[in-house]
Amino acid sequence: MVTQIKTPSTKTIPYIREFPLIGSQYAFRHDRLNFLLHVAQQGDVCGFHVGLVPIILFNKPEHVQSILVEHASDFIRGQRLRKAIAGNGLLIAEGEFHRQQRKLMAPLFQPRYLASYSDTMTQYGERFQQQWSDGVVIDLHREMINLVVNILGKVLFDMDSIETDELVAAIAVTFARSTYVLSSPFAFPLNWPTPHNRRFHKAKQYIRDLLQRIITERLNSTTEHNDLISLLLRARYEDGSRMSDQQIMAECWTLLTAGHETTAVALIWVWYLLCQHPEVYERVQQEVDSVLEGQSPTYDDLPRLPYCLQVFKEAMRLYSPAPAVRREALRDVEIDGYLLPKDATVLVSPYTMHRRPEYFPQPEQFDPERFSPEREKDIPRYAYFPFGGGPRVCIGNHFSMLEGHLLLATLAQRMTFTLVPGQTIRFDIENTLTLRPKGKVEVIVKKR
Repeated sequence: MVTQIKTPSTKTIPYIREFPLIGSQYAFRHDRLNFLLHVAQQGDVCGFHVGLVPIILFNKPEHVQSILVEHASDFIRGQRLRKAIAGNGLLIAEGEFHRQQRKLMAPLFQPRYLASYSDTMTQYGERFQQQWSDGVVIDLHREMINLVVNILGKVLFDMDSIETDELVAAIAVTFARSTYVLSSPFAFPLNWPTPHNRRFHKAKQYIRDLLQRIITERLNSTTEHNDLISLLLRARYEDGSRMSDQQIMAECWTLLTAGHETTAVALIWVWYLLCQHPEVYERVQQEVDSVLEGQSPTYDDLPRLPYCLQVFKEAMRLYSPAPAVRREALRDVEIDGYLLPKDATVLVSPYTMHRRPEYFPQPEQFDPERFSPEREKDIPRYAYFPFGGGPRVCIGNHFSMLEGHLLLATLAQRMTFTLVPGQTIRFDIENTLTLRPKGKVEVIVKKR
């Protein structure tokens, strides 16, 4: 049941029926994924309220392209995101400053650099699997996050180890605060001494101190490194100047936090899905066995491991790390005949788009064949967008795909995971910005 809200445009925006004053606040915070699916089922465009704030969900590929690409300059990430995330890194930078930062950093994620990172990814995958004995029960949630954070510690800072337990805990606290600010219209200001705020400030200070120590060490080092922080220090803007230490710190924080979350969460769901679909798991292992013949995968092996990539892409279709992309209108803008006033908040959602049956038949079914070369070309542009799109597409998207591809091949060749019976696996959507699971995902390791 929807009500019609008229706008001064040629089309009206339908809004779902909601509670007065609070709108859909409770459902959006506590059952967001099912709620977004419910909104999407009302039509290609539909609105709702979080408190008194109206939000409009656009749910066609053409809408995604219009908002994220064609009208990218008419939208910003928004003040709520700026309040939710500290610093001014690439994730929240806007306008000309974002363009400059993107131009400076984009070359660091081109294929010639990605190839050099691939050996690190494989080496750490092999190192971690050697720690798991045959028959041991491990928590995929914890292990995948620790694995990816260790890889990032090496790639970003050329560190052989990083304080993963404390760092992961600190990142989780900052993400929880960000989610709270974004999803609640009644978020307490950061200067209020609430328990949540105290935990946030402590976690933020821990991350800041860690990054500052690493940056200081690198600046004082006489040894030349080819890690990302060294590349950032050597990079130059158009006027010949380099990034400030403070800005390098902000960008490292963004790469570390966002970078670990995307790949780690995707890998958790890859293994979860493979455990539930043994025929797919067996095909993955047949591919890696025949191609690698017991050797660790390299960058050059990847074209010969297409099914592994299909599996990773399909897992990200079902469980995209970021279920929705939020934008705020800088000015009045028309999208597909719907007039959005200045400051209007819009969402485009990979989670809902990836479940449209006209693009993905039987959308809840795990089917890596959707991404075979023959079938993938028939998927409309922006019907699949796990990394966003346009000038703000995730700068680490190729890094994440490379990492997921290599780690899937590395671990599938060495062992088979089996889910521990009796678990209830749920999303922790209330406390994170991503589709991270809530609690443990326990599996039994069987060495091959």
